[in-house]
Amino acid sequence: MTTTAIPPRNFHIFGSGISFSISPTIHNTGFRYYGLPYTYDIRESPSIDEVAWLIQDPRFGGASVTMPHKLQVHKYCNHQTETARLIGAINTLIVKSDGDRQIITGDNTDWSGLHSIIANYSAKTQQQPNVGLVIGAGGAARAALFALHKAGIQHIYVVNRTLSVAEKVKHDFKNVFDITVLPSLGELSNNPDVIIGTVPAETTTEDQFSSLFGPQGLCIDMSYKPRQTPLLNAAQKHPEWTTVPGVEVLLAQGFDQFRLWTGRDLPKEKMVEAVMARDRELIKGPKNGML
Repeated sequence: MTTTAIPPRNFHIFGSGISFSISPTIHNTGFRYYGLPYTYDIRESPSIDEVAWLIQDPRFGGASVTMPHKLQVHKYCNHQTETARLIGAINTLIVKSDGDRQIITGDNTDWSGLHSIIANYSAKTQQQPNVGLVIGAGGAARAALFALHKAGIQHIYVVNRTLSVAEKVKHDFKNVFDITVLPSLGELSNNPDVIIGTVPAETTTEDQFSSLFGPQGLCIDMSYKPRQTPLLNAAQKHPEWTTVPGVEVLLAQGFDQFRLWTGRDLPKEKMVEAVMARDRELIKGPKNGML
């Protein structure tokens, strides 16, 4: 296809500690597949304010937003989708032109990616999960809680190191669905059918999750550094549990992002091939020890 009428656009991922991100692999592969004159790169910063100039650039096409910016990037948006506003976190910036003016919309695809994973699991097992647990209470956890609600899960729990943060999340969702805040994992009275981890893997240990698992269920970890996390290790000791690593969550929400930016579907087989190839390169290890 010809792309002469399509202006070049710059896409980015904004966040801190994201030098290992596979998002450029995902989206640049998709752009090349369709012959689009777009580029996607990593822009690390401790504050969203430090990359605001990229959002305001005339060639800005859109962005992925990760922690710690998901709760602050709204101030650079002209609009937010109803879902992003409800969740209180934005992970996707979408650009539309209004004459010479660029309109920035904040959206959230973390929840929809998770929802598709839960829906696929329910269809495969032909069982409706009833109890869900989210570990953490940040921007990713808000999307996870909303995904559990949209998946029809009736009893939703959240546990977080700082109890007041979890209580605020509960308060923010109170008019939509109920959340039970737990002071610790040991306070969980029902074994969950779905567990979603949203905290950095390096802050956790396998032992702290050992008592969570009932006869069967679905365990998702949104952290993907390392690929095999303590939460996934704990779940995999129970053969009837299905585990989903963070890279699969990233791919699921990335499919939705790409569609929002381009109106096209990501070529999923090409994506998987590209991600696997990058993983093989990382296993070999860069010479300077950096990702």
